[in-house]
Amino acid sequence: MPHTSEWTVRLHLFEDDAGTTKAHLTLDTGTTELTGHGAAHCHPADTNMPEIGDELAAGRAMNDLAGQLLQTAEHDIEGMGAPRPHGREVAGWPT
Repeated sequence: MPHTSEWTVRLHLFEDDAGTTKAHLTLDTGTTELTGHGAAHCHPADTNMPEIGDELAAGRAMNDLAGQLLQTAEHDIEGMGAPRPHGREVAGWPT
């Protein structure tokens, strides 16, 4: 039984008044919307490279979102009566 879907991802990067680069990453599956958050701070002794701050903040937001997505999947699997996986497995699939 083939399955195809399309999810939308929006990434918003901005720098606040304190010089912190922040990222908000939103995943819209059509039925669920999750938002990941990330931040990056430039050390005062380092050269200011906005692109690096963007990369760090975006990567951290993606990590946050990935964790939420895996938790959502585990919750949905448990809702179907499957036992909670052990160790680093998600529903019997090693990660």
